[in-house]
Amino acid sequence: NQSVFSQTTYSNKVANFLVKDILYKANRDLQLAPITVTASHSERSAGGVHDFFSEGDYWWPDSSNPTGPYIQKDGLTNPYNFTAHRKAMIRFSQLAGTCTSAFLLTKNKKYAQHVLKHLKAWFIDTATLMNPSLLYAQAIKGRFTGRGVGIIDMIQMMEVAQSVRILEKYKIIPPKDLLVIKQWFANYLSWVTTHPYGIAEREAMNNHGTCWTMQVAVFAKLVNDLTL
Repeated sequence: NQSVFSQTTYSNKVANFLVKDILYKANRDLQLAPITVTASHSERSAGGVHDFFSEGDYWWPDSSNPTGPYIQKDGLTNPYNFTAHRKAMIRFSQLAGTCTSAFLLTKNKKYAQHVLKHLKAWFIDTATLMNPSLLYAQAIKGRFTGRGVGIIDMIQMMEVAQSVRILEKYKIIPPKDLLVIKQWFANYLSWVTTHPYGIAEREAMNNHGTCWTMQVAVFAKLVNDLTL
């Protein structure tokens, strides 16, 4: 009995700390304006301003041929690679998860409405939305405009999709906006399950294949694609 009591007391302490941490971060996030892929663009991207772009970590300019294709330096991250879109997506994921959790804990709609503002920027507003594909992820200058291995970056949107499901349940998202958001994820699913990049990731026998499965399962659940 003493052991059970100690475990319960410890669990309560952990829960109380986590609640305070979530609310602290959520109140901080309320001050953050949306940042999507349109906020920054790389001259090395073969895509447009609405396309997600990232670069392979270990690829560098060739000192003997500065304007030529990048060369690989295994294990050495190039600090000058373009990472703004990946950071923006991570920021979006963390904000959506934190503010949705704060809404569930407090039932204060200000947190949910803040998530909705960011959802509209990423998926609805034609000036700032992201195109529903990762054609230009993990590019290598002079070699590849994009690679399938970049699809792993979309696991950040899993937290966003889970948030959408909760906000839908509580009728926070207007029906017309919900339709557009779900269509975005349906369009991405169509791309990632048919494009050669997506098919190659699906067949990968490592963490990339696992991350393909994770994201497809979560997004398919959001759009009620039971077969997929």
